[in-house]
Amino acid sequence: MIKVAGYCRVSTDKEDQANSFASQQRYFQEYIAQNPNWELYEIYADEGTSGTSTRKRVQFNRMIQDAREGKFQLILTKEVSRFSRNIVDTLSYTRELKRIGVAVEFVTDHINTMDSDGELRLSIMATIAQDESRKTSNRVVWGQTRQMEKGVVFGRSLLGYDVKNGKLSIEPEGAKIVRQIFQKYAVEQVGTAEIACFLNREGHRTYHGSKWKSGAIIKILKNEKYVGDLVQKKTYTPDYLTHEKCTNKGQVPQIRIENHHEPIISREIWNMAQKRMAQNNKHGAGDCGHSNRYVFSGKIKCALCGASFVGRIKKLKDGTKVRRWSCGTAVNEGTDGCDIGKLVRDDDAMNMLKLAVRSLSLDVKPIIVNITALALDAIQAGESGVTDAPEQLRFELDRLQHKKEAVIDHYFSGDISKEDMLAMKKRYEDQERSFRERLEKAEVKQQQGSDTAQLKQAIQAEVTDLLNFQVESEVLSKTLLNSLTVFQDKHMELRLNDLPMVFRFAE
Repeated sequence: MIKVAGYCRVSTDKEDQANSFASQQRYFQEYIAQNPNWELYEIYADEGTSGTSTRKRVQFNRMIQDAREGKFQLILTKEVSRFSRNIVDTLSYTRELKRIGVAVEFVTDHINTMDSDGELRLSIMATIAQDESRKTSNRVVWGQTRQMEKGVVFGRSLLGYDVKNGKLSIEPEGAKIVRQIFQKYAVEQVGTAEIACFLNREGHRTYHGSKWKSGAIIKILKNEKYVGDLVQKKTYTPDYLTHEKCTNKGQVPQIRIENHHEPIISREIWNMAQKRMAQNNKHGAGDCGHSNRYVFSGKIKCALCGASFVGRIKKLKDGTKVRRWSCGTAVNEGTDGCDIGKLVRDDDAMNMLKLAVRSLSLDVKPIIVNITALALDAIQAGESGVTDAPEQLRFELDRLQHKKEAVIDHYFSGDISKEDMLAMKKRYEDQERSFRERLEKAEVKQQQGSDTAQLKQAIQAEVTDLLNFQVESEVLSKTLLNSLTVFQDKHMELRLNDLPMVFRFAE
């Protein structure tokens, strides 16, 4: 008796009876019963998963492992597209199975991998199945894009908003927290770390039920939905076979709709919050937020309670402003929270860092040479910037040409209307015109070149000043500094990254 396994991918749609597990189970049982030499071993079924990749198909992978262990000699599946829509997966698995003596029979396609022409016919059917997946993926993307342009929301509910049937509606309790966050940050000028502490003390939790942290506050402050705008396609799927999402950094056009839904906060407060974040991040802190805005943010530690010191601006009698750091426990929980009783001025901390670096016996000459060479390579690789490098612009123009051709294909395939085709074609032509203008400017700059010797001299001088701390660099300081620990007896210990020594300073 030949032991036979069945494999199917079943639908999660309750109305789809033809692809339900019960119907396919009956199908395999009846089919196997017609051959007296066959005995059913097991039916493996993956529910609602994509056929373009086998990584997430648990039952498929279990079936392959059972085959390797010799538990059956034949696999039945209705058609190639049920087994896999990825031609590489289809051929690699069927070849492995054939090598260990396990045949795969695709019933409705009339293909058995043990036949002499089995692999040829399978390759043709697998190619068709994969191309059908590509077409399906394109149709889905086009359909979603049209829906997004009409204002249909794709995504999950979030703090302050419920998403249902593609529409956003305000959730009152969450909206109240959102208003508090924007009020404190934009109007009261409270830092994100302090806002997180406040919300935690009040017993509030994030939408997912976790404690508040600075990063969660920043995400809310950056979310345009709270001012009534909608931005979609922040991520995209570059490969329809893997389905892995990537952050959209201009690879595909985003869809933006202003005043799309009822806002939770006013446009005025939104603008105030964005302006403050831009000021806080002007030195390249990016998405790190308030907690990593300054050189010593999160780096000054309290030896008594372990908390990070928090920075505050203090105006002196002569009108000058200085930043002073104090224990975060005392700031957030009252003066009884910590007895360290020590304030650290920002300029004093910077002087300690300079003294520590200057005390090192470093041969800066080879460092200067290496950094200068790297800087020159980077500049010469893209004289007009990364986004306006001629090679990149030519690549974008080629992509736009393919997109224009795809628009025509989708129109003649009946996937989109004539109006959609003309609108998309015009948009791509406008983008193409802009890219061509930028390409012309980039090519002129590239031809002009630069005075390499003079540029090299200027870079060397700047690097020398940086390494000798003749000029201050937040990036360099953050890279060098590991921590500055404040002790109750008023002495402080400074550590540099990747170095074992401790630099001790006392009042």
